[in-house]
Amino acid sequence: MPIIVRIDVQLARRKMSVGEFAERVGLTPANVAVLKNGRAKAVRFSTLEAMCRVLDCQPGDLLEWVDDDQDGP
Repeated sequence: MPIIVRIDVQLARRKMSVGEFAERVGLTPANVAVLKNGRAKAVRFSTLEAMCRVLDCQPGDLLEWVDDDQDGP
């Protein structure tokens, strides 16, 4: 998967539980799990904005693109 979701890293840095994060963002814990596990097909900008606001971070802190087509060394 070329997009890596780093929500768990930001939650750990802030010592915030998934439940607290979900409540503050306005998502269910199940939907946070879908995002964290990379199973989401899309993310609304309003949701991304809320996640960044709650975690005091930039979108690039939560999402990373990795080129999985690169040949190994």
